[in-house]
Amino acid sequence: MWLGACTSSIGTWMQKLAQSWLVLQLSNDPRMLGLDSFLGQIPIFLFSLFGGVVADRRDRRMLLIGSQIVQMSCAFILAALIVAGLTEVWPILVLSFVTGLAQAFGGPAYQALIPRLVKPEDLPNAIAMNSIQFNLARVIGPAIGGLAMVKLGAVWCFTLNGLSFIAVIISLLMLRERFVPAETRQSIMESMNEGFAFIKSQAGMRPLIALAFLMTFLGLPLLDFLPVFAREVFHRDENTFATMLSISGAGAVAGALLVAAVGHIKQKGKLTLIVLVTLGLLMIGFGLSTSLSLSYVILFLSGAALISCFAMISSLVQLITSDSMRGRVMSVYNVAFRGGMPIGSLVAGALIKEFSAPVVIAANGVLLAILGFYFLFIYRRVSNLQ
Repeated sequence: MWLGACTSSIGTWMQKLAQSWLVLQLSNDPRMLGLDSFLGQIPIFLFSLFGGVVADRRDRRMLLIGSQIVQMSCAFILAALIVAGLTEVWPILVLSFVTGLAQAFGGPAYQALIPRLVKPEDLPNAIAMNSIQFNLARVIGPAIGGLAMVKLGAVWCFTLNGLSFIAVIISLLMLRERFVPAETRQSIMESMNEGFAFIKSQAGMRPLIALAFLMTFLGLPLLDFLPVFAREVFHRDENTFATMLSISGAGAVAGALLVAAVGHIKQKGKLTLIVLVTLGLLMIGFGLSTSLSLSYVILFLSGAALISCFAMISSLVQLITSDSMRGRVMSVYNVAFRGGMPIGSLVAGALIKEFSAPVVIAANGVLLAILGFYFLFIYRRVSNLQ
């Protein structure tokens, strides 16, 4: 499953590189980057709760396969549109929305499936390993994607992404794990309310979910608007953008390896918040930097900090969740985690148009650092989690 997901993630990052550059090229408007990211993530915000209920009622493996087929189809359609001479942005935006819709149902199923493949004591390491494959793909995908764009054209990035989904579909078909849900006569709304009640009953769960939203709302625009930094701040081309993505991905791999190495460390909550403050300071540095070399170093470190926060918060949520509730709890977590991305990108895109990318990213860093200090010293429920 790890190998299949890694192969598919490489294709996804190839497409992200090509799609971001294509959107900026066709529109010449940074706000379109924010809108594309918003439309790709907002279905997850809107429909993940339903996806979580479905993941607790159906075979999670088959639900995942269906999600992969839809995403694969979107990649091939986009490749065909470019061959046909695509000149407008709106078809890309529509396909981003459909892809996000598929992920809204596939995401909770995937996250609920992972804990059933490992022992409970290995769960933090498994989550970190999952982060490693995703972020290893962030290194390899942009590198291959940048080469494919320059030598072959954007259409090959989308085509290869479509082909990459075959690997994850095959791995899921080979998986022996079967989740057999208990029979229930509950309505979807009753099942969702049961999930909300479970979250309310667990100490520290609500602030963890709030942190997931705020962290992606403020932190992810750093990655979404790298094309703007490459083109308008440093006056470079798509190769510099690909390098930025790869360096950030390399940092994320390093951060995930570090989390895997210290999987059983105590005081995970406090450590997560310290890393969050560090991430805020690094974003301030990136926004203020006028040196490309220094920006590369900061991107590496911020990538490590970002994924370390993600992995530790996710493992804390998983460890305090029972398997029968896992699909619903992880769908709420997904709504927060993935919901912060589109809203943050949309807001950042509008502000960048008015104040410039460096100012907005630095301001987001200030807010992240303040958030970390608040949970460290004032509202200490996350800080006290082990």
